[in-house]
Amino acid sequence: MSSRNNQSEDGVTNNNSQYGYRKDFRTAFPQLIAVSVKNLLLLGYGMTLGFPTILIPAVENPVEGEVLHLTNTELSWISSINYIVVPFGCAISGIVTSPLGRRKAMQVVNIPFFVAWLLFHYASTTAYLYGALILTGLAGGVLEAPVLTYVAEITQPHLRGALTATSSLCIILGVFTQFLFGLFLYWRTVALVNIVFTILAVVALCFVPESPHWLVSKKRHNDAQKSLQWLRGWTNASAVEEELKDIQNLYKRKKVELQDEEESFTEKITHYLERSFYVPFALISFSFFVGHFSGMTTLQTFAVSIFQRLQAPIDKYYATLIIGILQILGTAVCVLLVHYTGKRPLTFFSTGGAAVCCYFVAAYDGYLKYDGVPQTTEINATTATDSFIDDMGNSYSWIPTTLLMLLALLTHTGIRLLPWILIGEIFSAKTRSGGAGLASAVGYIFGFFANKLYIDMVERLDLWGTYGLYGIVCTLGCIIFYFTLPETEGKKLSDIENHFAGVKRLTNTVYRSKKIPNQEDAKMRDLKGAVNSAFEPENSQL
Repeated sequence: MSSRNNQSEDGVTNNNSQYGYRKDFRTAFPQLIAVSVKNLLLLGYGMTLGFPTILIPAVENPVEGEVLHLTNTELSWISSINYIVVPFGCAISGIVTSPLGRRKAMQVVNIPFFVAWLLFHYASTTAYLYGALILTGLAGGVLEAPVLTYVAEITQPHLRGALTATSSLCIILGVFTQFLFGLFLYWRTVALVNIVFTILAVVALCFVPESPHWLVSKKRHNDAQKSLQWLRGWTNASAVEEELKDIQNLYKRKKVELQDEEESFTEKITHYLERSFYVPFALISFSFFVGHFSGMTTLQTFAVSIFQRLQAPIDKYYATLIIGILQILGTAVCVLLVHYTGKRPLTFFSTGGAAVCCYFVAAYDGYLKYDGVPQTTEINATTATDSFIDDMGNSYSWIPTTLLMLLALLTHTGIRLLPWILIGEIFSAKTRSGGAGLASAVGYIFGFFANKLYIDMVERLDLWGTYGLYGIVCTLGCIIFYFTLPETEGKKLSDIENHFAGVKRLTNTVYRSKKIPNQEDAKMRDLKGAVNSAFEPENSQL
């Protein structure tokens, strides 16, 4: 069934899918399998981010028999060296992805993870730890392009947003596994256990197909057809013929056919100077900026000290654990809702909610904490009166604690995941791999600066000024997103590319919101048409 016959006048497909596929479990299931296999790699990457959390206290105050005992300076490097090198990995991510392919690149990137876990387990000097962290940082950066582009290129538009959002969920789950493993196992044993997930990811990737987009770009059209057949529910060749033609058109030259020879370096660079690259690159970079300076990045890193300063009514370590759980919950909400609401509503809800939380935390720290609730009360009172005063203090201290927990939940329902979802779908076909790597690098750089500047900001602006500034960033983000963020949920990659190239603008409707016509609807339309025509002037007997 031709997609041209299944589109409404506004260009949005009205039937089960753009290419006549049935929108059922059989069609979605293989895409879910492929994305889940890819997520094993991200689960392992999340483990590398969470591992320092159990490593640092173990080498700061080592148990008897532990050969490592680090100084404060060495510990500071342990907590940050991973993030410093990630952008370098991101910068070369696209270079590695294009020649190897998405699937093989994801397999190869597990090698440095495997070596890193062995270095952690057998570490006898600080150099072992530094080497392992550098390897995990570089590997984490390199995996950005193949992981993000793979999901965008294998999934149908109505599934793409939700399945892409699972990437962030798996990274957060990976971090959380290290907290759990650390409760029961020694850190060296945890490093060995983590190797199992690395091996599992390599093996599982052998059983999913390569991206049909990459195969077409390498003129392997038969392999691309087989890949699409697998991904669209193990169907026949004729069922994927039209989608395959659309993919082939993406890789044609501007006028005629697929390239007959490799592009020169200069020709490749020119693609990154076009509007179809720098506009989405600017949008994703701004999304990263708002996401990191929404207050969540510093809360995640300095949660213990922030809760201590605000005199949280519960143990600061328990509060930090709750923050982690709420991050997972918020990410799950985003995964479940993005297909139904679209990205724009979630972004406005998330960013606007974060702004409100930041403003109220700033108001509490700047006014209520000092003026509304006296911190020292010199009253000669009975024990009951003292208890009453303490209860009053606690009754107010839950306010910032609740707001910060709400901030963790809200940011992960939208703005923290938005750039990672957009990376895989808004770059043009010829800049998708390189653009994903460069944009990811920018994201990690913003994350580094958010953490690096936090202490200086608190010293100069105090905590209330810092969170007030975060609130302003979120407010500006809402305004700018309103004018620049298109609704890409459910849209074809070719349509998204044309939007950013300035050829044809996307509508802000969500693909799945279009009602699928059935036979009864068709009959009603025919009946209404007959009635209307009967009362037209030319048919009237009056």
